[in-house]
Amino acid sequence: MKKYLVINGVNLNMLGIREPGIYGNSTIADLEKNISKKANELGVSVDFFQSNFEGEIVEKIQSALGVYDGIIINPGAFTHYSYAIRDALGSVKIDTIEVHISNIHKREEFRHTSVTVPECIGQICGLGFKGYELALEYLAEKDKDE
Repeated sequence: MKKYLVINGVNLNMLGIREPGIYGNSTIADLEKNISKKANELGVSVDFFQSNFEGEIVEKIQSALGVYDGIIINPGAFTHYSYAIRDALGSVKIDTIEVHISNIHKREEFRHTSVTVPECIGQICGLGFKGYELALEYLAEKDKDE
């Protein structure tokens, strides 16, 4: 069974509370429930990790090597400046999709740049929680083809 890791970065533990006009009223538990349901439909396994600490995210990415077939990551604000997370993704060479709940390209100028996406096979933004499900679906289908 293919195994995937979903990493949520800084402030994503505050979903449902933080800026509901942008992120909605659903919580991170709701997000994980939705992704788990999609994983069951696809016949794949998924694990979750959330941290507000850059080093913990780096360590989680590094520990994914040889364990997971793909990573779905929403680095949160780390997207825009964490070369450490970028380098960790580049080191493990695991197929990774960067996901953002909001459309980062329609928000503040500083959010338009992702330093982590060059180490990813793609980016999904602006589709809410559905973006995670689409990323998982893509990775699972890609792995079937290989």
